[in-house]
Amino acid sequence: GAAMLLWLWLWLCVCCCPARGLRIHEYLYFQVLSPRDIRYIFTATPAKDFGGVFNTRYEQIHLVPADPPEACGELNNGVFIQDQIALVERGGCSFLSKTRVIQEHGGRAVIIADNAYDNDSFYIEMIQDSSRRTADIPALFLLGRDGYMIRRSLEQHGLPWAVISIPVNVTSIPTYEMMQPPWTFW
Repeated sequence: GAAMLLWLWLWLCVCCCPARGLRIHEYLYFQVLSPRDIRYIFTATPAKDFGGVFNTRYEQIHLVPADPPEACGELNNGVFIQDQIALVERGGCSFLSKTRVIQEHGGRAVIIADNAYDNDSFYIEMIQDSSRRTADIPALFLLGRDGYMIRRSLEQHGLPWAVISIPVNVTSIPTYEMMQPPWTFW
């Protein structure tokens, strides 16, 4: 009885306190506003043990694909990432290294898409590397299929970035399931 109530209270304090931001194994949602053909709500997972949390809701912010996509060093389009969110591809270096590159270019956050373009259901746990470095900006993992579809749409439209809203509270959206990408398994 009392022990169970104490455990429940502690769990609620640790997991659900809004002031703490998003915690491990929770999902974070963002909506693509433009281009319209991918105007869906996407699901991402935050890095497990590095990076910041979203303390601000961005109604309209650019999601800029990094060039080169793996973002393991100097970026050719770093000027466009300043004060925006970068879309990066997995591979070539650690998740933390990618996050630090985007942070050094002034990015507000990084979304790292799996490099397996057919991955439409398996979320990878992003953990710190062995370097003991840190990162202050939020880092999110995105399914490979979602990252691929966003980049493909931008290429088809000749656009340098998407416009997104992040984070999105899906509990306030009655038609949430209708707004998910049609290629996602749910």
